[in-house]
Order: sequence, then C-alpha cells, then structure tokens
Amino acid sequence: MATNKRVDLFLKKEEKWHEEYSVLRALALNTGLTEDLKWGQPCYTLDGKNVFLIHAFKEYCAVLFMKGAIMKDPKKILIQQTPNVQSARQIRFKDLKEITKSKAIISAYMKDAIKVEETGEIVPVKKAAEFVIPKEILAKFKKVPGLTPAFKKLTPGRQRAYVLHFSSAKQEATLISRIEKCAPLILKGKGLND
Repeated sequence: MATNKRVDLFLKKEEKWHEEYSVLRALALNTGLTEDLKWGQPCYTLDGKNVFLIHAFKEYCAVLFMKGAIMKDPKKILIQQTPNVQSARQIRFKDLKEITKSKAIISAYMKDAIKVEETGEIVPVKKAAEFVIPKEILAKFKKVPGLTPAFKKLTPGRQRAYVLHFSSAKQEATLISRIEKCAPLILKGKGLND
C-alpha cells in the first residue's frame, strides 16, 4: 500500500515511540485504507472518512478507532480515553512487545472498524442540550452579576465546552478560578476557545 510522505516525515522525527508506530503503521497499511496525517498523527481513511489513527502519549501509544463505541470488542480491550469522549475508543500499548504479541488482534479490530464505517452506522451521541449544568456551577454563577442569563444565551456547544471545563476542576478553588477567568468571555457571548 502507498505510504504518505507526511507520515514518513512524522516517523523520522518520532523518537520515543518510533518502533511502535512503525509496526502499527504496517498493520494499518495492510488494511488498504488511505494514509494521511491528521491532528499531527497518522490517520487512516475510507472514502475520505476517518476510520482510525495511531497516536502516542507519555505513558502509552494507541490505535484510536473513530467509531469504537459501536465496534465489536470480543477481547474487551477498547478503552474510552476520557468520560467526555463519546464515539472513539483506543487499544493501548506500553511497548513494542505488547504490539508484536497482539498483531492478529489489532488487525482484526482494524478490519472491524472498516466494516463499521462501510455500513454507514453512526454513533449515537448526547446532544449538547442534554448536558446538565451541575448545581454547584450554577451556584457559583450567581455570584457574578448577569452571568447566568449570559450563559443561557450561549449556543449549546459553547455551554457544553464551558461545563466540561468547569466540571473537570478537582478542587473548589480551581472551579471558582475557572469561572472567574471565563466570566468576561461568557458575558460577551463568546465560547471558551473564541
């Protein structure tokens, strides 16, 4: 299968996970999917639609399946990266040995991801409006004049982004700090990343 020059360049620069990426890439190329570089990572597509990508973090590298939530998982190895990820799932690896030992399983999961994409099945996801604003966040909003009505005027997507940002605070002081820093944006009708 044809390789993508941008992925070739990416792999030349990759130091920590180079061998792992190389083996996973070979498995991915055997699927017949088109190779690309998206979000700075090798990504494999079918008719322009993302099927899976290979990415790495400090502690592990992984194959991330875009529609992993609806894939078969006979080995119970698909992992939801964070609670807020609705569709994608990962298979994680700590080293080359794990990947080498699991080549047949990885290939089977890649083939299943392709089948899922070919069916056109869509992962059911919660709509932004379905996300409930936690009471503790609403209570903090009341301390800033006009914040609650300004927040309610935001689009559901912007509301969701703020709620996820605020809810991920582990301490109350962090929650308060985040709300205070974001209040000017909310009052101007802007999103978290605007």
